[in-house]
Amino acid sequence: MITKLPPNSETLESRWQSDPRWNGISRPYSGEDVERLRGTVQVEYTLARLGAERLWNLLHAEPYVAALGAMTGNQAIQQVAAGLQAIYISGWQVAADANASGQMYPDQSLYPADSVPNLIRRINQALTRADQIHHAEGKDETYWFAPMVADAEAGFGGNLNAFELMKMMIEAGAACVHFEDQLSSAKKCGHLGGKVLVSTTEAIQKLVAARLAADVLGVPTLVMARTDADSATLLTADVDPRDREFCTGDRTPEGFFNVRGGIRAAIARGLAYAPYADLLWCETSKPNLEEAGTFADAIHAKFPGKLLAYNCSPSFNWRKHLSTEDIARFQSELGAMGYKFQFITLAGFHALNHTMFELAREYKTLGMPAYSQLQEAEFASERENRYAAVKHQRFVGTGYFDEVQNVITSGTASTKALAGSTEAAQFHEARSERSETNRQHQHATTASR
Repeated sequence: MITKLPPNSETLESRWQSDPRWNGISRPYSGEDVERLRGTVQVEYTLARLGAERLWNLLHAEPYVAALGAMTGNQAIQQVAAGLQAIYISGWQVAADANASGQMYPDQSLYPADSVPNLIRRINQALTRADQIHHAEGKDETYWFAPMVADAEAGFGGNLNAFELMKMMIEAGAACVHFEDQLSSAKKCGHLGGKVLVSTTEAIQKLVAARLAADVLGVPTLVMARTDADSATLLTADVDPRDREFCTGDRTPEGFFNVRGGIRAAIARGLAYAPYADLLWCETSKPNLEEAGTFADAIHAKFPGKLLAYNCSPSFNWRKHLSTEDIARFQSELGAMGYKFQFITLAGFHALNHTMFELAREYKTLGMPAYSQLQEAEFASERENRYAAVKHQRFVGTGYFDEVQNVITSGTASTKALAGSTEAAQFHEARSERSETNRQHQHATTASR
């Protein structure tokens, strides 16, 4: 939808001042700046707006919002169907197997910059189809458009690259976007070595660029600031006084400054970013509640109530660091500290790979019984948990498009696909047979008593 609006900078600035949504957020630009950069036509980004508003409400209503990284539209559908309220879009996963170049890369910003927006768009299209299918069947109990939190890495360049990337994220439907304070050209996964920090000033400017992009597009997209200062050892320049206390005085052959990383450095960065971000994320090397509490306390001493995010990373060996009981209480304790968004970045990657490996290994050994066991597990999940993908034809929309055909032809179409399909015949029959078997078993059990 496109609406042509008159300049409204005074109203825009008054909203920033009066709306609780913007409490504690600094903008080093004016409403007039935003209006001048918008042009004369305002495009509506419905999914991005709905997602941002929903995520903001969830972060304040729930003890914490838990999310898993999704690599495909189907993974996202399963996450929502299982009850998760948000979806994480990981740059690492996009690099590994979901980027626009079709390559498999490490997490070093090697893929095209539009790859994450493309995955967001793909996932939103999958969620849209799930919503259409269920609505056509009269099932409206699930809200399918879970807000997506997306990885912008280090912005794939300078301030202008960050500005344009944020726009692409919003256009694709992201609810929240995070930027990290590494040098884009040397960007690494937070759990790799060789990370180079940009100056605190440059990192703030990228957060401002992201906020400006959201304001220009007229969407309250959340901005998350991530710092890698806990484990980074290099810095591009010592021009910012806030960075100098962590410099060792040494230089590398590339001209980078050696710095002392650690929680103190991460806190300094978090405090500097807080006025420009809705959430703060300190990337850590291990799951440590004491360290998380130290960071949270330092931030909240100056910025009470500031929302925090935590990467419950697959790079951590959880059982090596924590007991089973500690793992079970880990997230609730983080939530009490103010870590309101908690996510497992590479959940999609590990679930996809391990599940397929186990199926392939058993299929090689057992043959068809291996697949039949998988199918029986799906049937059980369908009965007990409303898992829907076992009926794969219906799941991807065959019945929905039969309805479309039915409406077009006023009910006279003879080419509808789902009626007469093997799925309609065998899977319904199989379910009926299993139900009868269960009834007979229950009857026999009752009689034996």
